[in-house]
Amino acid sequence: MEGIPVRHLTTQKEPDFSGSFSIRNLTELLAGQDMIQELHRHDFFYILILEKGTGNHEIDFVPYTITDNSVFFMRPGQVHQLVLKAGSIGYLMGFRDESGDKTSGQLLRSAGNSNHYQLDADGIQKLLTLSTSVFHEYNNKKERYQEVIKANMQVFFIELIRQHNSSPSAQVNLYRQEQLEKFLELLETHIFSHKQVSEYADMLNISVYQLNAIAKTTLGKTSSELINEYILLEAKRCLLATPSQINQIAYRLGYEDVSYFIRFFKKHTGYSPESFRHNFR
Repeated sequence: MEGIPVRHLTTQKEPDFSGSFSIRNLTELLAGQDMIQELHRHDFFYILILEKGTGNHEIDFVPYTITDNSVFFMRPGQVHQLVLKAGSIGYLMGFRDESGDKTSGQLLRSAGNSNHYQLDADGIQKLLTLSTSVFHEYNNKKERYQEVIKANMQVFFIELIRQHNSSPSAQVNLYRQEQLEKFLELLETHIFSHKQVSEYADMLNISVYQLNAIAKTTLGKTSSELINEYILLEAKRCLLATPSQINQIAYRLGYEDVSYFIRFFKKHTGYSPESFRHNFR
């Protein structure tokens, strides 16, 4: 099966830091030219911090208009295409989390729950100050610079989480939020082989009732709906970004019965996989 193009992080691993890391100044990176990226996915976390910016960004087929004072946060595996106009100002970060540090991992999962943050002037300045510090430490590499980068990145994630949690709808029980994040992380890892709510409840050591209550309280959806949404998202990624045949896509998603996959897709989208590809590609 021909897959969606995957971009890798082309930097050496930083010793004593949480995985490979890169940061670029957008003014230098763009060099007066537009950045145009066709549909692809990354195997690393990708953060675009914009003090000033124009263009268009589509993440997992959700379109965003790029504006000033915004942040785009992408998790590994998500697909996107980007048009970033010359004159945009800010930073582009890429990194993998390989430290195994529980606190860092929790902050990363929480910050990565949203792909797009629209900030006010004060909020973006806080993130730009942190990003500028990281940029200088990364390039100057003074003694113990890795620790300074890691500390600044943790504060960066906390600021993003604060921005997200400032809305009344985001005020949820901390335990439920943590369990939800673990559930979503398990979905990304096991969705092709595990599609039952009970399987994920077992992995989390909670009951099906508890898992459904967590999903309903935090996102207003049942666990089954979240599972179906993730399967459908990956199906759409394959249909719109690869030339793979329908049976190949079904097998990739863990369906041995292709006709069942076609019925499932049509039930939830109103289109057969073939007609969806034809109408939206």
